[in-house]
Amino acid sequence: MTTLSEFNHYGEELERLLLLRTSPLAVKMLEKEGDIPAGAVRPKKDRGIHIAQCQAFAMSRRQRETVAMLKEDNWCFAALIAYGLVDKPDDPEFQRFVSFPTFERDKYIGIVSAPLRTANFEPDIVLIYSNTAQLRNMLFPTHVISKEAQVDSHFFPPSCAYQVVPVMSSGRFMVTLPDPGDYHRALAGEDEIALSVPKDKIGELVGGIKELEEGELKEYFSYARANMYMLHDFPHPPMYQTLFKRWGLYEEGMGEGGKK
Repeated sequence: MTTLSEFNHYGEELERLLLLRTSPLAVKMLEKEGDIPAGAVRPKKDRGIHIAQCQAFAMSRRQRETVAMLKEDNWCFAALIAYGLVDKPDDPEFQRFVSFPTFERDKYIGIVSAPLRTANFEPDIVLIYSNTAQLRNMLFPTHVISKEAQVDSHFFPPSCAYQVVPVMSSGRFMVTLPDPGDYHRALAGEDEIALSVPKDKIGELVGGIKELEEGELKEYFSYARANMYMLHDFPHPPMYQTLFKRWGLYEEGMGEGGKK
């Protein structure tokens, strides 16, 4: 079982290895008020304001605040419905707007988010905003480690629902695009994409990323070391060398990596 200090360490490692611009998030569903961690900001109670869930995530990942969102704090319908804090409307005119995954009504009273590296609670999921190159290096180990597909994706609103509900239900990774609300109101970058990681897979994920970034193939697959270049007859990593020799595609006099 992963300890809190290990979760914090994984947050530090993700930021270091992938040069993330914002903090990976620890995200936890709250069953009762006693689950709200010490020091958490409650927007309505503490600051007299309402915000959307995407804005709460943004406060945690950018401003490094711990933010607890209960029903009274929310200013967007999607999270209220998705997290089972209100009744899902059955009016015909609403159906195309509410056809997203939800928790059962009243299972939870809210949700809390914090930077993973400093969170004082164990998360249900880890939510990581990145660019697409960083996402590639996070997903690559999941493909190599297991032949079974572990990654789902959803590219339509509301991202706050798909980033949390199906991940906790299925135990699978989820890739989402920040939705219009996340972009307009929570200032998600035009180059950002999000990966949700089940809590029991974060250690495996960070280990795989570390191998890419610091292992024997780091010159070929590292994000932090990557240099863009348009080079013909570029050096081949070992797998390429094996295959090209097998196919007879190295000319006479070529050495390791296909270079003369």
